[in-house]
Amino acid sequence: MSTVSTTRAPERAARTTRPGPRKSKRRQIRERQWPAYVFLSPWMIGAVVLTLVPMAVSLYLSFTDYNLFDPPHWVGLRNYQEMLTEDPRYWRSVGTTMLYVVVAVPLKLGLALGVAMLLRNLSRGRGFYRSAFYAPSLLGASMSIALVWKALFNDGGTVAGVLDSVGIHTGGWVGNPDLAVYVIVLLTVWQFGAPMVIFLAGLQQISPDLYEAAALDGAGRRRQFVSITVPMLSPVVFFNLVLEVINSFQVFTPAFAVSGGDGGPADSTMFYTLYLYERGFTASHMGYAAAMAWLLLIAIGAITLILFRTSRSWVFYADEEGR
Repeated sequence: MSTVSTTRAPERAARTTRPGPRKSKRRQIRERQWPAYVFLSPWMIGAVVLTLVPMAVSLYLSFTDYNLFDPPHWVGLRNYQEMLTEDPRYWRSVGTTMLYVVVAVPLKLGLALGVAMLLRNLSRGRGFYRSAFYAPSLLGASMSIALVWKALFNDGGTVAGVLDSVGIHTGGWVGNPDLAVYVIVLLTVWQFGAPMVIFLAGLQQISPDLYEAAALDGAGRRRQFVSITVPMLSPVVFFNLVLEVINSFQVFTPAFAVSGGDGGPADSTMFYTLYLYERGFTASHMGYAAAMAWLLLIAIGAITLILFRTSRSWVFYADEEGR
């Protein structure tokens, strides 16, 4: 009997110390995952320290009266109430920004699509022209280019001189409240290179067989564009539209350079972000500026959501053809 018990004792010890299959599998999964967390840790730390924590602080400051020098003083919803009901310059900046978005985005995307279609049919020099048209997208966001653009449209500038020579007397656009915003619109449209490259990549994915079949059926170029190019390119159009709308609501550098930082003349170039900068760093109302930033975030999110919801009726995806 003692012999049986002594022989079973190692077996019981082995069973108690032997890890179960579930535990072993989890351990293997953890061993495979920890290198991924190590490589992701710089991004995760950066996201928390540089994005999430500043967003939380900004949200708190939006409910305070903070002037960058004294400790924040809690005021609740007063900043939002003042912004929406007592500040006419705020609504003027909203109107100027909306006008800019409605005019600049369609013009930029239309020009980008037109140039992309021209480049698609080129047999030689496509790479050179693609690089040449893309260059303004790299340079146009700089302050130096914006200042050069301001000089072109200023009183006595090149644009005013050319228009005067053909009998169109507009004077300097920068000093004209009715035309100043269009200086920034034209600067934005001039930077059509980035969406053009995306459009060109999308056009090259459309099969030439579709155009050949349409031509055999008697469809002209306009009909081919409406019935083939636009539907097949609609996901790319939607992608560029969302990006350009989001970027247009955040325009700052051209408005700051053209207006000299004050949104003039007569607040005609007082864009939303420029007014946010003025209230936060010029007037030292950082709590008010934080509230403006959060309303801008909410507005951009709402408009983006509307674009995604409405895209179901006009965006065509090839994998949905058989559904």
